[in-house]
Amino acid sequence: MSDVSDFSHTCEQIAKAVLDRGEHIAVAESLTGGNLASELSKAPQAGTWFCGGVVAYHSDVKYGLLEVPEGPVVSETAARAMAATTARLFDAEIVVAVTGEAGPEPDEAAPGTVWFGLDHRGRVSATRKEFDGEPEEVLAQTIGFALELIEGCLR
Repeated sequence: MSDVSDFSHTCEQIAKAVLDRGEHIAVAESLTGGNLASELSKAPQAGTWFCGGVVAYHSDVKYGLLEVPEGPVVSETAARAMAATTARLFDAEIVVAVTGEAGPEPDEAAPGTVWFGLDHRGRVSATRKEFDGEPEEVLAQTIGFALELIEGCLR
């Protein structure tokens, strides 16, 4: 499991790389409830490269604001739509979107199921991960993997 100090170091690396490239980052969050944006906003000079994010916790917000097609919101389709729409709304070159189920009880998916959407300069992809642990551990692993996806765009 990742801890906060891991996030701080990763976010510093992201800040350095994104500043060197002149790109902008935004996020769309459901499962993480704004925690991903919080971590990114703590990084050096975040005000110059971090555009912000959308916390779309309720499904209706995903369907309306983020243009997720009707259907399951813990899905590849939802993650892709969240990333693409957020890229357009924020005019950001790199967007990561997170939608999933932390548990402890299953809803649309088994606890630990997380879909990540990534829009990098108009190329949209999605990745599904299955994390183990209590809801807090799933949340930490989700944030850690989202930051890894951003780092991957900056290599």
